[in-house]
Amino acid sequence: MTSPPVVRVQRVMPARPEEVFDEWLDPEALADWMCPRPVRCVAITVEPHVGGRVRFDVDDSGSLVLITGQFLDIDRPRLLRFTWSHSGWTDPTVTSVVNVAFEPFGEDQTLMSIEHSLLPPEAIEDHDLGWTATADQLMALLPRR
Repeated sequence: MTSPPVVRVQRVMPARPEEVFDEWLDPEALADWMCPRPVRCVAITVEPHVGGRVRFDVDDSGSLVLITGQFLDIDRPRLLRFTWSHSGWTDPTVTSVVNVAFEPFGEDQTLMSIEHSLLPPEAIEDHDLGWTATADQLMALLPRR
């Protein structure tokens, strides 16, 4: 039996783990890099505690998409885990899980690893491309913070 596909993206970020971690919990920061351009988050809710809500209202070329979830684990500056449901999926009630790990790497850098599991099959490729672009956007933005 094969294990279900998991989207994995790793990047070495030009900032310390605490700084990269905090980008994920700051709605103003998230607005600058979350969602692969030209897609944009038009509203962001982050309640940074276990059980707290995560919500991204996304403008995807004129269509509004809602991404909702809940924090499962917050361990600053090492780990974030949250659920992820997408209003555009065939079954928008499907709950996937995003796991983001932050490890010190070299001098003042961070190895950031995103693993998105339990995705519906039709969403794998889209989220692989999306997380890759999103990680690159964050990486490009960090030196200017």
